[in-house]
Amino acid sequence: MNLNQVTMPVVDMAPAVDFYLTLGFTQIVDTPHYARFVCPEGQSTFSLSLSDSVNQSATVIYFEHEQLDLWVNDLVSKGIEFDQMPKDESYLWREAVLHDPSGNKIKLYWAGENRLDPPWRVNKLPK
Repeated sequence: MNLNQVTMPVVDMAPAVDFYLTLGFTQIVDTPHYARFVCPEGQSTFSLSLSDSVNQSATVIYFEHEQLDLWVNDLVSKGIEFDQMPKDESYLWREAVLHDPSGNKIKLYWAGENRLDPPWRVNKLPK
């Protein structure tokens, strides 16, 4: 099994699309009510669906990048605003936090080996 995509609601498609294009994603579907993007690495995709309103939820979408600090600095130079600049977290991930134009929470991060194999992992990966 493989996760195909996550769809997020947005209240205004144009600024949302511009935001994700600025983050570096490639748009593969473009309609007035739906947009889909592919991540720069791998085959993961995510989409945006036009909605009358966006209910604030606890859902957070994470995008991983090995050169997190360089990526964040580049985005800041392009006008992207962050709630939290890259910070080492207690759970061994380095994360930056921001929101898209509709208020969806996003974390840009790098976790290295700790993404799938943290010290507290229940079932260890085979060596």
